Amino acid sequence: MQFPEYRARRLRKNENFRRLIRETKLSTDDLIYPLFVVSGKNFKKPIQSMPGNFQMSVDNIVKEVKKARELDIPAVLLFGIPEKKDEMATGAFAKDGIVQQAIKRIKNEVPDILVITDVCLCEYTSHGHCGVLEKEEVQNDATLEVLAETAVSHARAGADMVAPSAMMDGQVAAIREALDENNLEDIPVMAYAAKYSSSFYGPFREAAESAPQFGDRKAYQMDPANSDEAIREIMLDVEEGADIIMVKPALAYLDVIYRAKQEFDLPLAAYSVSGEYAMIKAAAQMGWLDEEKVMMESLTAIKRAGADIIITYFAPQAAALLNK
Repeated sequence: MQFPEYRARRLRKNENFRRLIRETKLSTDDLIYPLFVVSGKNFKKPIQSMPGNFQMSVDNIVKEVKKARELDIPAVLLFGIPEKKDEMATGAFAKDGIVQQAIKRIKNEVPDILVITDVCLCEYTSHGHCGVLEKEEVQNDATLEVLAETAVSHARAGADMVAPSAMMDGQVAAIREALDENNLEDIPVMAYAAKYSSSFYGPFREAAESAPQFGDRKAYQMDPANSDEAIREIMLDVEEGADIIMVKPALAYLDVIYRAKQEFDLPLAAYSVSGEYAMIKAAAQMGWLDEEKVMMESLTAIKRAGADIIITYFAPQAAALLNK
């Protein structure tokens, strides 16, 4: 095709033409809304670096989930901040843990929304690392036992899906085996398969109170320079029984999302992380960007790259626009 026989502008000249040939279409069906649950009653604390997001007690979390359901958002992803933390992350798998309480209330009051739970230990450990420590080193295999116990605890409380994010080798297999052994074989696993050691997580660590007290997470999260390694990581999780695979973060890793979609025949999630959200919010507050347009363009880019599911703090705002 060449000019003048082919004129691409013919099909761009008004919105109806553009709608007819639009290749990538966002929907509320694509969205998962992350939420931060804490102890207490009628508690709602703004997260300073993530305007419009809050740490909320269970009663307010339920109200927020009801709003999400009214916006036709199909799923929420829960992160818990316990009252007390310890070296063994016992709050993660406690029967009356904060996430377990939230799951039960949500499933009782909003039964037709999916409740997904993050399965990691950083929010629950006094040291802020994602696993069990020995002399300041995260012990992979010892951590697997705690992650598996946490996943089973969440599922017993009523979680519809668990999402391991600790980046421990073998975590998907350990969780799948534990779920199956406890007659929870119908609970799917959404694996944070390619989770990078990213600088875009800063606001989340304020929200989840999960910053490591020493060192960093580069020994278990992925090097941002690597793409082939991401494919190996995803392949391992697929072989271990993951039902959904994930790339995190999203915008700086669109190439990884694209590669993953080309190479694996499973639903693919992408996590548009707190730093991505905060940058757009901050620029919009300064008047440098149109918040709604940049938000929708960013989410469209993530889906265009190959994501079937987008985890985003913009979920309610995007859903409201999509519903118009």
